[in-house]
Amino acid sequence: MNRKKGDKGFESPRPYKLTHQVVCINNINFQRKSVVGYVELTIFPTVANLNRIKLNSKQCRIYRVRVNDLEAAFIYNDPTLEVCHHESKQRNLNYFSNAYAAAVSAVDPDAGNGELCIKVPSELWKHVDELKVLKVHINFSLDQPKGGLHFVVPNMEGSMAERGAHVFSCGYQNSTRFWFPCVDSHSELCTWKLEYTVDAAMVAVSNGDLVETVYTHDMRKKTFHYMLTIPTAASNISLAIGPFEILVDPYMHEVTHFCLPQLLPLLKHTTSYLHEVFEFYEEILTCRYPYSCFKTVFIDEAYVEVAAYASMSIFSTNLLHSAMIIDETPLTRRCLAQALAQQFFGCFISRMSWSDEWVLKGISGYIYGLWMKKTFGVNEYRHWIKQELDQIVAYELKTGGVLLHPIFGGGKEKDNPASHLHFSIKHPHTLSWEYYTMFQCKAHLVMRLIENRISMEFMLQVFNKLLSLASTASSQKFQSHMWSQMLVSTSGFLKSISNVSGKDIQPLIKQWVDQSGVVKFYGSFAFNRKRNVLELEIKQDYTSPGTQKYVGPLKVTVQELDGSFNHTLQIEENSLKHDIPCHSKSRRNKKKKIPLMNGEEVDMDLSAMDADSPLLWIRIDPDMSVLRKVEFEQSDFMWQYQLRYERDVVAQEEAILALEKFPTPASRLALTDILEQEQCFYRVRMLACFCLAKIANSMVSTWTGPPAMKSLFTRMFCCKTCPNIVKTNNFMNFQSYFLQKTMPVAMALLRDVHNLCPKEVLMFILDLIKYNDNRKNKFSDNYYRAELIDALANSVTPAVSVNNEVRTLDNLNPDVRLILEEITRFLNMEKLLPSYRHTITVSCLKAIRVLQKNGHVPSDPALFKSYAEYGHFIDVRIAALEAVVDYTKVDRSYEELQWLLTMVQNDPVPYIRHKILDMLTKNPPFTKNMESPLCNEALVDQLWKLMNSGTSHDWRLRCGAVDLYFTLFGLSRPSCLPLPELGLVLNLKEKKAVLNPTIIPESVANNQEPVNSTNNHGQSVGFQNTFSNSQEEEEIDMDTVHDSQAFIYHHLNMLERPSTPGKEQSSGEMNMHPVSAAPLSVFSKESNSSKHSDHHHHHHHEHKKKKKKHKHKHKHKHKHDSKEKEKDPFAFSNSPASARSIRSPSLSD
Repeated sequence: MNRKKGDKGFESPRPYKLTHQVVCINNINFQRKSVVGYVELTIFPTVANLNRIKLNSKQCRIYRVRVNDLEAAFIYNDPTLEVCHHESKQRNLNYFSNAYAAAVSAVDPDAGNGELCIKVPSELWKHVDELKVLKVHINFSLDQPKGGLHFVVPNMEGSMAERGAHVFSCGYQNSTRFWFPCVDSHSELCTWKLEYTVDAAMVAVSNGDLVETVYTHDMRKKTFHYMLTIPTAASNISLAIGPFEILVDPYMHEVTHFCLPQLLPLLKHTTSYLHEVFEFYEEILTCRYPYSCFKTVFIDEAYVEVAAYASMSIFSTNLLHSAMIIDETPLTRRCLAQALAQQFFGCFISRMSWSDEWVLKGISGYIYGLWMKKTFGVNEYRHWIKQELDQIVAYELKTGGVLLHPIFGGGKEKDNPASHLHFSIKHPHTLSWEYYTMFQCKAHLVMRLIENRISMEFMLQVFNKLLSLASTASSQKFQSHMWSQMLVSTSGFLKSISNVSGKDIQPLIKQWVDQSGVVKFYGSFAFNRKRNVLELEIKQDYTSPGTQKYVGPLKVTVQELDGSFNHTLQIEENSLKHDIPCHSKSRRNKKKKIPLMNGEEVDMDLSAMDADSPLLWIRIDPDMSVLRKVEFEQSDFMWQYQLRYERDVVAQEEAILALEKFPTPASRLALTDILEQEQCFYRVRMLACFCLAKIANSMVSTWTGPPAMKSLFTRMFCCKTCPNIVKTNNFMNFQSYFLQKTMPVAMALLRDVHNLCPKEVLMFILDLIKYNDNRKNKFSDNYYRAELIDALANSVTPAVSVNNEVRTLDNLNPDVRLILEEITRFLNMEKLLPSYRHTITVSCLKAIRVLQKNGHVPSDPALFKSYAEYGHFIDVRIAALEAVVDYTKVDRSYEELQWLLTMVQNDPVPYIRHKILDMLTKNPPFTKNMESPLCNEALVDQLWKLMNSGTSHDWRLRCGAVDLYFTLFGLSRPSCLPLPELGLVLNLKEKKAVLNPTIIPESVANNQEPVNSTNNHGQSVGFQNTFSNSQEEEEIDMDTVHDSQAFIYHHLNMLERPSTPGKEQSSGEMNMHPVSAAPLSVFSKESNSSKHSDHHHHHHHEHKKKKKKHKHKHKHKHKHDSKEKEKDPFAFSNSPASARSIRSPSLSD
């Protein structure tokens, strides 16, 4: 490939450079949910013999392709439509994952592939040899897209604008190919011209600057013209069309906000803070926001809450809130800040390859963390880091590890760096959604580790350098070879770090980026009084799945009587004893203030501590500078001191969790003191409530006085004169508001000696509900009331049945009757006066399920199914679906499982479909080692079909189906299936027995990846002689060809010119082939057998004679078709030539 000199290290996998793309959508029909348009790509060949142009396109119906105004032949082949074609009964997930990875690679733009292969007309070959520009013009349409573009059309009276109908682009990673043909890679940057013609009442929002809006002559439609002059990848192009209300940001006029009708007041409040986020990022990065404008669009039925695209972000409309709502405010602000961080790293700066994704996700997550620290304070930031660390540690220990920078060797040596997973990590589209979430979490934690190593100042300089280079490159309009400076790679990022800081961080990268796993420490200590030395023992577990061995520095903080001291230990072997000298002698009798870590000096009651030891508490890795789990043993009084006097919230949270194991009056007192301390961080106090409830339950036989927290709550929130009546609500102090919400929920977990919730506690909670008065409060109390219902649910204990009596609503336990009456009243009130986000309905549904599970009311999913229907608010639907999933598990109901799976296939909202699979995976009706009546052949077939061909329109959904299949059946063949009929075949070459190759493909039997066993429509180039005309041989041959490595070899090497160009069809005959399944003669003079093979694949269950007859007809039909086509060039403009017509018969129209 002739590369230009300025291109630093980025070798494009494509034999051309895309410099500009026009997308024109000139018709959008909301009624039919269809889109018609064209694209035009400006391409510069980089090799002299370019004769095939591969592009990405899914679901689009392609009508016509022209290259420099000459009609061009093309082939459409999407192997991901149906991953495995064998009607083998294997149903083996190992095989599926390999086949799926191969199918995705076969159309991966980063490997120079694509679903659409366009033949450069022979008239242009000389033009191409001189490396002159090509313009590729493609006419396409989309009909009822199932992914990529989401139409929301409310079923009401009125025009589309009055109904609030809208459409927006969505999807996971690079999903732009779902709505227009493009090079769907993060590394192919170009400039864009975007045009959308919509009804006059609609607004089209897209990337870049709105250049002009032109009305048609009849004033019924208008066209929005957008120009994006900064080179951008197709993956970052987006669209939203609807009757939006428009708000220009009063603080920054280049920022515009859009929302659905009647939500403008909420939009004003929600976005009023955004300008501060801009200021913060521009200040720390010392770099201007890279685009000339920014647009936020709030839409319904969002795919994810936040989706960032070049110069615009699409948010869920559920993030909008008024000034009365407390709980949603920080969450929405966090979403806005995340979206803006991704504008810099993710949209403006893109990545070279999938294995560099961690750099972008890491940097955007890291600067978002800095914003959080400034906005919500150090306590909230450290709490968040601890939360993220706990999550990634739990996930890696459960699944075996998350690898940030996967490197795939070409040889046979362990080609799969993540063999412990049930999916391939070679490609984002094969990843489990949970894995990808954890991947992002780990990426920003590793950035923080790099910051610890090189300092924040250097870290921000590195980011500034990356942005400056990209900014310079983006302004080079006519030197597209410079644009690779806008792509970040792992090696480039590490080089910048080493240039800026002069430090070598290679060991850190090797430890956390190039390998997966976290560290597990076990610590204990003894104090040697003679030597005045702390003998610390730290062990590591690095043999369990998901762990790794840590070698390097480890910080230990020791709080002594004379102050707090930091020690850095060098961790070398497995079990390690360290001697740490102590600075203070034991001197309990001298009264003196004790200095803490932050310089504060406090009086302590030292009566609890060991008379011989000066140690108050010890902490391992207090700064969380290792991705680790620490289990440390110290005495209960040390944890109590740590809780009371350590000023770091992470230390306090660790102490609270440790104290659960020490139910003593001293622990009770320490927790109560924390609850009363107003200076203490509110999250620590909330956690202390639940710990206190657990301790009270462990001490139930010796507990004296009123139930835990009751007197405290009364003192803080109830009337002085009448302690059982709560004061009128005043939520001006947010810390006490969160405590007031949490205490009743924790109190309801208290149990007496009979393991029942004390009557006093239940009546107290009912009184809180009864006397709740929000009239004088400037904030809404909907979250508080929802928590009171959660408290009622927590107070429920299992029913005691006498003589197996059947539970009816008439013979309810009186306490339960009170609870049920409250829940019913709340549910009915919600119908009249719905609360914000229907929080109360959600809590009521959860509470009803708790009553059912505890045997108080008959278990019945009907109520939940009615609340789960399309049309209810999404939070309500999810709560209802959670209850149905739980019912399916507890009652082993096949009917409800079928109902849920039908919803996965048919529900209009993509997020709901994904969520159901996610809930079934987390709370499965059975697992691979269980005997269950639900586990049967029909269910296996149904789930196999779902992941094999039913979810090709949504990567996230397909990976969710794979996760569920793995949870239910494991990696190998599901145990409920009958054994394959044909036994073992002895493979002498491999010296082992394998399953008959007709049941399991050879490639799997030989432990190779099966190549894409795909719809090889049009894939018959170069295969004419592979198929024999003998029917028997053809049967065997088909399976072999589908699964031979040669297939992918041909697929990837179609760039060679045909050896006999003279035998092509006339251009008039080939140009009008829409992407239909059958006419394949566009690439070479085709033998009958390749047509047969295609047809054979679709009708292999028919009788042979019938099949031959059918093929015969098929052949002549095409001769006839081509004549017809010459006569009428537009005959096929409405043919079902979309991807849909290429699917196997089971899914065809």
